[in-house]
Amino acid sequence: MNHNEILKMVEDFLQKLPYDRQPASLYAPIQYVLSLGGKRIRPVLMLLTYSMYKDDPASILMPAAAIETYHNYTLLHDDLMDNADMRRGKLTVHKKWDANTAILSGDSMLVMAYQRMMECDKAKMGDVLSLFTETALEIGEGQQYDMDFEHRNDVTEEEYIEMIRLKTSVLLACATKIGAILADASADDCVNLYKFGEQFGLAFQLQDDLLDVYGDPKVFGKKIGGDIMCNKKTYMLINAFNRANDEQRAELRKWVMAENPDRDEKVTAVTALYDAIGIKELCKEKIEFYFNEANKFLDRVNISEERKAALREYAAVMVNREK
Repeated sequence: MNHNEILKMVEDFLQKLPYDRQPASLYAPIQYVLSLGGKRIRPVLMLLTYSMYKDDPASILMPAAAIETYHNYTLLHDDLMDNADMRRGKLTVHKKWDANTAILSGDSMLVMAYQRMMECDKAKMGDVLSLFTETALEIGEGQQYDMDFEHRNDVTEEEYIEMIRLKTSVLLACATKIGAILADASADDCVNLYKFGEQFGLAFQLQDDLLDVYGDPKVFGKKIGGDIMCNKKTYMLINAFNRANDEQRAELRKWVMAENPDRDEKVTAVTALYDAIGIKELCKEKIEFYFNEANKFLDRVNISEERKAALREYAAVMVNREK
């Protein structure tokens, strides 16, 4: 199956999941969040990895739904922490309901993710839950680093890469490895598929950073320049400071320190500095580096190239996406 067929399978399954527990007011926000769509990249990765070994990906749709449930739980709480108004063009849970609902429904969503993950092959449940739990802890660590970085102006490139590895990459790696575990892949293949997901995840997040500055708003689906306005310590801003001359660095610092700047003016000015310093090309090179590293690990997986083709193609599509 190709990634589009897998995505449709995931989407159909998620929309049919029942929410019949009471009180309905606790579960309505969970159903709402999971109905908002998105790339569904984590469950698709899990099913594509499984499909490299076995031809019945529908048999692991519940664990795939579990990882998507977990991912959306993190977004629900991220939106609350950031006081974000919108998610995928719709009101966030704390805006549509309130903050207390977002906290409690988010907590229940996390438990539900574990409940759904436990519907995997019982013989493999220990390995699956051990990996899932370690990953959940790492994601919390990544989120804390991200928060800590808001109050620092000396964040290094290495620190940023480690933060996005924890906050984003490890869940993609977890998805691929769980798919491999459930498909009875060898221990070596499981390790290489985890590393594939991890390196691919770094490329994926850096592409997100790039699109936030250079994406087409009509395609991207939201205003560009959000990271610039928030002074987010991205790969791009860190390297702009590192590579700027004295005059450029002074102007960058002026915009970072500016209070209540005009959005268009700030985004235009900082983007012009990125252009002058060569940050777009630098970021593209880094994306290509991590994507190539990911493919090296996929090369090591001990099955035919034909069986790997769908996963390899999907990774390329995601890294070269425009939204």
